[in-house]
Amino acid sequence: MEEKVRKVELAISLVLRIGVVISVVVIAVGLGLMFAHHPAYLPIRGHFSYKELTSKSTPFPHSFASLGHSIVQGDGRGIVVLGVLILILTPVLRVVAGVVSFLYEKDPPMALVTFYVLVVLVGSFFLAGV
Repeated sequence: MEEKVRKVELAISLVLRIGVVISVVVIAVGLGLMFAHHPAYLPIRGHFSYKELTSKSTPFPHSFASLGHSIVQGDGRGIVVLGVLILILTPVLRVVAGVVSFLYEKDPPMALVTFYVLVVLVGSFFLAGV
């Protein structure tokens, strides 16, 4: 039984590590492309301010459709948003791994509780947008 628990712990830590590493790489690539295409963003001092860069009027993708369009075009801003989205989804995948792990360990009550946590977590993303 202890071998199963060890395998589950390793799988969960691997999900978290891979998610963070992928998101960091994607964000770094996106930042590189963004600064290559928009060198005015690079200087610390200049006519661009942080408020301008992060405002809703800045052409960062604010929907999944515009995100897909931005990624297809190779726009660095869209790729940065994709990296942040991957980072946000990493803990969600960890909870999914928890459900699978409890099923693997043949612990239905804990699998059910973890599945409930997953439902609440995913539901909170939809409620936050309202």
